[in-house]
Amino acid sequence: MGVSVKSGGGVNSEPNVVPMIDVMLVLLVIFMVVTPALASGFAAEPPAGVNLKSHPEEEFDQILGIDKYGQYFLNKKKIDNAALGDSLTTIFTGREDALLYLKAHRELPYEVVQQAWNVASRSGVRVVAAITDQASGAPAAESEKE
Repeated sequence: MGVSVKSGGGVNSEPNVVPMIDVMLVLLVIFMVVTPALASGFAAEPPAGVNLKSHPEEEFDQILGIDKYGQYFLNKKKIDNAALGDSLTTIFTGREDALLYLKAHRELPYEVVQQAWNVASRSGVRVVAAITDQASGAPAAESEKE
């Protein structure tokens, strides 16, 4: 916002871009704050194990995550803890592969994990597979060494 010192009485045709820059900076800050939260899904550090085989996540895998506060995430989307049974029943009704992967934070009491496991088994899940991380320094499974 400058003042013109020209003596001519003509119209100034220069655009004022300051409001546009202000809006762009606000949008940039909003996206910088929101984007990491959308990409992360939930934060859980699974327990570490040895001799694990890697299992990449496939498109139709159903994954139940439990963060360190006991909050449930179904396929990386936060859900109400009370709605877990209904959500799993909806997903697994009529499916032959009633397999649910469970990824829980390592500091959770086992009781919290067991409660989720019980809800899953009452909702039509036949197999619950726990996801763990490879322990640092531990050897990988034989099939991965080849």
